[in-house]
Amino acid sequence: MRNNVKITRMKTSMTQEQLARKVGVTRQTIGLIEKGEYNPSLQLCVAIAKELNKTLDDLFWEVEN
Repeated sequence: MRNNVKITRMKTSMTQEQLARKVGVTRQTIGLIEKGEYNPSLQLCVAIAKELNKTLDDLFWEVEN
């Protein structure tokens, strides 16, 4: 799974800590999502998208191996 979470978050001048608090996870979880090392639940993806005012398609997509 690839994502634009980090780029989008930085464009809104939001820290990992701020986003994490708003969606109810740790800063470390946001960091792992941004690096593509953690696959968030659909519920968490939706929460992140809402906080960043983006659609799921804007933020997340699957890459074929």
